[in-house]
Amino acid sequence: MPISEVLKALANDRRLQVLAWLKDPTAHFRPQVDGDLVEDGVCGQLIAEKLGVSQPTASEHLKVLTQAGLIRGKRIKGWIFYRRDEARIAEVKAAIAREV
Repeated sequence: MPISEVLKALANDRRLQVLAWLKDPTAHFRPQVDGDLVEDGVCGQLIAEKLGVSQPTASEHLKVLTQAGLIRGKRIKGWIFYRRDEARIAEVKAAIAREV
């Protein structure tokens, strides 16, 4: 995905907030019944609750971040758990640094 498309994904305060929370999920989310916050990621439902938006709205934000490669989803028992893709984020940072 071109860097311009990734920047469009980042051009939203809620999506930036999600990325910030996912950087240290144990500091921002309560423990989950299924899935480890760090190893597996954070359940999309918890992200929706913390954002204060409906599940479909949160899902759309998470979809945009996933398509940009900034987060990855993992299905566990019918739920999707999200975590940052640190390698992709580092690539984006390096690409921005080269362009600016």
